[in-house]
Amino acid sequence: MELLRSVILGFPKAQRLPFLILTLIMPYKLSATLKAHTSDVRAVNSPTNDSILSASRDSTAIAWQKVSSSNNFTSETVIKASSRYVNAVAYIPPTPDAPKGYILTGDQEAIINIFSLSQQGSRFFVIGPHRQYLCFGCHAGGYNNIWFLGSVRSSLFLGIWGTFHLTFHFPLHRTAKVWKNFNLAYELKGHEQSVWAVLAVDEEQVLTGSADKTIKLWNQHKLMLTFRGHQDAVRGLALIPDLGFASCSNDSEIRVWTYGGDLIYSLSGHTSFVYSLSVLPSGSIVSGGEDRSVRVWKDGECSQVLVHPAISVWTVSTMPNGDIVSGCSDGVVRVFSEAEERWASAEDLKAYDGLVASQALPSQQVGDVKKSDLPGKKSGEVKMVRNNDMVEAHQWDALTSSWQKIGDVVDAVGQGRKQLYQGKEYDYVFDVDIQDGVPPLKLPYNVTENPFSAAQRFLEANDISMNYLDQVAAFIEKNTAGVNVGSSEDYVDPFTGASRYRGNGSSRPAASDSSSYVDPFTGASRYTGSSVPSAPSAPPSAYMDPFTGASRYSGAPQSTPAPAISRKIPMASGAAAWNLYKPANINLMSQKTFEIDGRLRDEISTSTLAMYPEEISAFEEIFAYLAVATDPKSQQKNVSPPAASSIDAIIQILERWPSVALYPVVDLSRLVAVFCPGTIKDPALKSRFLKALCVAGEWPIPWTSPLVKSREVNVTLVLKTMANLFQDGTKIDGDWVNGMLSALAQVPYETLSKAQRTCLATILFNLSCTQLVSPLDESQRQQFFELAVRLLKTEKADSETAYRALFALGNTLHTMKSGGSSLDPSQRHGIIEAFPSLSQNFGSEARVKDLAGEVSALL
Repeated sequence: MELLRSVILGFPKAQRLPFLILTLIMPYKLSATLKAHTSDVRAVNSPTNDSILSASRDSTAIAWQKVSSSNNFTSETVIKASSRYVNAVAYIPPTPDAPKGYILTGDQEAIINIFSLSQQGSRFFVIGPHRQYLCFGCHAGGYNNIWFLGSVRSSLFLGIWGTFHLTFHFPLHRTAKVWKNFNLAYELKGHEQSVWAVLAVDEEQVLTGSADKTIKLWNQHKLMLTFRGHQDAVRGLALIPDLGFASCSNDSEIRVWTYGGDLIYSLSGHTSFVYSLSVLPSGSIVSGGEDRSVRVWKDGECSQVLVHPAISVWTVSTMPNGDIVSGCSDGVVRVFSEAEERWASAEDLKAYDGLVASQALPSQQVGDVKKSDLPGKKSGEVKMVRNNDMVEAHQWDALTSSWQKIGDVVDAVGQGRKQLYQGKEYDYVFDVDIQDGVPPLKLPYNVTENPFSAAQRFLEANDISMNYLDQVAAFIEKNTAGVNVGSSEDYVDPFTGASRYRGNGSSRPAASDSSSYVDPFTGASRYTGSSVPSAPSAPPSAYMDPFTGASRYSGAPQSTPAPAISRKIPMASGAAAWNLYKPANINLMSQKTFEIDGRLRDEISTSTLAMYPEEISAFEEIFAYLAVATDPKSQQKNVSPPAASSIDAIIQILERWPSVALYPVVDLSRLVAVFCPGTIKDPALKSRFLKALCVAGEWPIPWTSPLVKSREVNVTLVLKTMANLFQDGTKIDGDWVNGMLSALAQVPYETLSKAQRTCLATILFNLSCTQLVSPLDESQRQQFFELAVRLLKTEKADSETAYRALFALGNTLHTMKSGGSSLDPSQRHGIIEAFPSLSQNFGSEARVKDLAGEVSALL
């Protein structure tokens, strides 16, 4: 490249044009790879050609310095900037007292820290903490995240800042704040949702971008203009010299505006969220986004796409020499240059291209293109081509005039067209071969669905055992989703349902075991009703479970009448009397909970919902205890159960998190109820716990059938938790039982699924076993009878559900008779009215018929 410049300078100016054009079309290629962070790089700043600042979710910020006579950078200063994620980084140029300058960081503790790079990153000053979570920190012209103005001497900090005036901004919920001389100058209020981006135009004017899809121009604290046009949250802003500014959004668009509010042009090409913008010295725009690419835009067109071997490109920055810096979800900072002398070695370039090409990616990231449709010459255009049994994605690079492989397409079914099945449109309709000589069954699926939901629907529709749930869901995932990049495990996005949550461990019974049951609501969990090894077969005189005639409850609905029970009303006392939902995989539950928490943290709109440090500690304590309590092989017998304050942490999350994210926390509540009864024995705490569970199940929202899938899962787990609250030693004291019965009475029975109806009957049964020792009062009994009678009158299909409710009714009648109490006429009449329906629907089953006779005798 230097040789080319020398040649150009040797020609007269009039003859330099061809060579100048040649220099303009040099492509960007990898220059350096900076590895030190252990988690996502969320912010980068490149104030000089030889220095880079980066901030990461690993709670550190790093100052990188270029190695002399090399393209490589070394981590000169590693700063432990926070105990939580660091999301913003900025730079203050050198002063006489700080010849290397200062680094500013913004983090999830809502604190802006200032560190001296001349003193090995020692903390120099702290601003905050603030009331809300800091994500983007501060923005302004000349330096990413900083705004320098005028030459007003600051007397703050004994004049150490020299002779310039410092102002910075950061988003605070729906507000941006402007600071001068490290004092709050004014607040910018007007956005309807969180402020995600701020940008200083000059000494008085500021731009803010928000999740409310608008951009606002402010003159000091006065709103001057609102820019509308983006269809989703605005994520980034950048100044375009002599033109205006650019904005990027979750709508995958980049828009260029004048300050007067006119849209100059839009840039389309990204296939997902666009997170970050920067501007090259030439005026070209650089963008990075969720489609794992950095794109260079020249004169309104995409001139180059730099694909990264990561899930997301979170942040981009540009150096004064025109090099591009990116920070990604794989924890790596990369530098790209169009100057050949700064390119990485041929071996490193080849290795990088191979790494990119080896990644799998969903075909929706490629676009609606037929596999056979390869021609095309537009830069950044992506086509698919079949290579033997594989489908590869290739992208046109205009600067190198070549197609470059960017990955193997693992979601290539349907070719982007909706398919009809039974009058409805689906993204996929698979043919599933069940048996030789039998026509294949149709499996419809939409990409927005959870694979387990679709699998469950398919099995139910074709009367196939739920034991195959795992296999069908795995088939769907394999044929419709790309492998997550940069992770050794399948990552589950709770907001898109991209994969599954398993509620049980790998120790579950094999699929071939006909007694195993797959819980469709928590993924692959097989409900066996006990977390301990099976006991030896009981002698004929020993207690037998009245629902299955076996020594333990299998949880699977019986397809044929069960053998006659060996013991009827009243239920035998002791731990065997209760049916508790115990199975669990604590490791996966813990992983899922903290994954969702991290996901909430990453987005400004949900960051305030994330766990506080004390809540994280409480959840860790609970998971640690349950890992021992649920493991029959554990040797740690003296582990103390969690404190009541840990239940407070669960309550806070149940009330704060969005319902779609709550399923592992509600499932955790299920286990806390059964394994930590002493922790929640206080009636007042138990009452608060139940109210929080009802919030998680969205009890106040109208119950319309069918329930939204996330709500259906949560309601099922809430009902299981309620059932687990009744066990050996439970006392019916306080208002918590009244609250539970009142909540259950609000639920329209017809909106409940088969599994939920069984859970409701189990609650009544466990409650009836509890009141054999701790009786219900009159008002509680009235609510109990109303629920049991309604269930018996309404249930038409599942004998197991009816059987449990009938047994619960018998237990309660027995307790009343033993205590000398009697039914009032309305209660007696209601129970008698339920018998004709019960007889009509389930009278052919001997166990139901026999039990109904006992209950009738108690009347």
